[in-house]
Amino acid sequence: MELAFVQRERMPDGSVPRAATLAEAGGEAEAEAEVRTAGTSRMGGTTAAGVESGVGAGAGVGRGMLPVVTALRDLLPRGGLARGSVVSVPEFGLLSLALAAGASAEGAWCGLAGIPEAGVLAGVGLGMDPERILLVPELGPAWPQVVASLIDGCELVVVRPPSRASAQVRQRLEATLRRERGVLLVAGDWPGATVRLRVAAQGWTGLGDGHGRLRACCAEVVAGGRGEAARARTSWLWLPAEDGRVSAADPADIPAELGGVDSAPALRVVAG
Repeated sequence: MELAFVQRERMPDGSVPRAATLAEAGGEAEAEAEVRTAGTSRMGGTTAAGVESGVGAGAGVGRGMLPVVTALRDLLPRGGLARGSVVSVPEFGLLSLALAAGASAEGAWCGLAGIPEAGVLAGVGLGMDPERILLVPELGPAWPQVVASLIDGCELVVVRPPSRASAQVRQRLEATLRRERGVLLVAGDWPGATVRLRVAAQGWTGLGDGHGRLRACCAEVVAGGRGEAARARTSWLWLPAEDGRVSAADPADIPAELGGVDSAPALRVVAG
């Protein structure tokens, strides 16, 4: 296997190179993975190794928890993402980006793996820092090794596995998470995930009978899991609101079709 990874170091003249590739040789011929930054080449001289030790990019992030945006705090035990844990959502979407946005905004490095359609601009609109995002658009059969390498350099990794993870693979990656004190956000099924979130129902405003423009989505988000997360939690969110951000929905704004008291005009309801 040849695994490409990005490392940032200062040159003797003080400039920052665009990328450096470290090759890890193995005995098997496996798919290559390209890791690149989503932003520009300037990263303030911070290296991926600095993230692992909590220095530089990750210095503003708490040691025990990674922060989340305000609207998601009530869904999570202790109001954040516990380091060393796995969080799962059924599929990749705005909820996944929203879960990563809080940590990224506070300086954490984030990896997006196996999600070629990932909307980086949407993530930036939620507060993610494009200078601290590593992208691996395609994952091959060596995806567990790629994800493990991302965990080594990122405090939060969002991944959509190309195949179901075996119990052995899950155990190895979870051990790496605990050692590196990172968070793995899985878009898909992950038995034993500490926290599981899903959109139970949602309704879009702005779409009439064959006309109109989608403006905002009111969604019921349900969280569960094991341990501290075993108690089910539910929040109504604008996912997104009209300004593109994620925010809590006022009870009066929840459409009648979704269990609220008032009906929003031009609403299209979709059950999760």
